[in-house]
Amino acid sequence: MADVLREIGAISRALDSISNIEFKKYELTKGQYLYLVRICENPGIIQERVAEMLKVDRTTAARAIQKLTQNGLIEKRMGVTNKKNKQLFPTSKGLAIFPVIQRENKYSTRVALNGFTDEERQLVERLLTRVRENVSSDWNYVKKGNQRRY
Repeated sequence: MADVLREIGAISRALDSISNIEFKKYELTKGQYLYLVRICENPGIIQERVAEMLKVDRTTAARAIQKLTQNGLIEKRMGVTNKKNKQLFPTSKGLAIFPVIQRENKYSTRVALNGFTDEERQLVERLLTRVRENVSSDWNYVKKGNQRRY
């Protein structure tokens, strides 16, 4: 059973490493492309929500978002309803890179699922969605300061 998470981790690290290498020319390193994608998909999103979507702590998200801002890929704007929360928007430079990231994602998905039938692809997606939902529940529980019982 433990091999399942080991396999998921190996796949995740390999794809992340490939993306970091390929996106370096766009000034995207250390998984920053993930933040840019979420911001392009959800213009006006707040930093806390991005952190939650990516399952990272606020400090990690703040560093990545600061770097994206410095590189001119996103911008922060004053929130409309809550002035304290800055909304995040892609810049034209960020929007220009977004299709490249999407193409890479489609390519990686095609490579990862090579030789799978449509039914197998759908099954993998359903099962991995369930795994993510299970882990997300645990992540939220621990994030709130709770200790899991092993």
